[in-house]
Amino acid sequence: MSDLLERLRGRGWRMTAQRRVVAEVLDGDHVHLTADEVHARAVERLPEISRATVYNTLGELVALGEVLEVATDRRAKRYDPNAHRPHHHLVCAGCGAIRDVHPAGNPLADLPDSERFGFTVSNVEVTYRGICPNCAA
Repeated sequence: MSDLLERLRGRGWRMTAQRRVVAEVLDGDHVHLTADEVHARAVERLPEISRATVYNTLGELVALGEVLEVATDRRAKRYDPNAHRPHHHLVCAGCGAIRDVHPAGNPLADLPDSERFGFTVSNVEVTYRGICPNCAA
């Protein structure tokens, strides 16, 4: 069983066939699918699943904090099931591929008090941009 499915079961989330398929599609490392990509993969497993059901399920997963909504550029939002391990993203400027990265250090600690302007900072989102090996070739 996937990590996401286990977390959802642990929360007592009602597991319909449609919700299960969406969670299964999101399973894995470095998963950053658009809603349309989730729908296309879900249809392969459950042909009768509707686009609206996929969008609604993704919205519920984001609201629960079990999936992150990632917007790295002006392209479609992507959905990241790696919501419980702090990480940053490495994004290819060519094809838009996204990888999770876990650099050492604490980016919150790297922001000096003089640059916080009185904010109480609770979260940091860092996006590294570059060219992936496929686009560079």
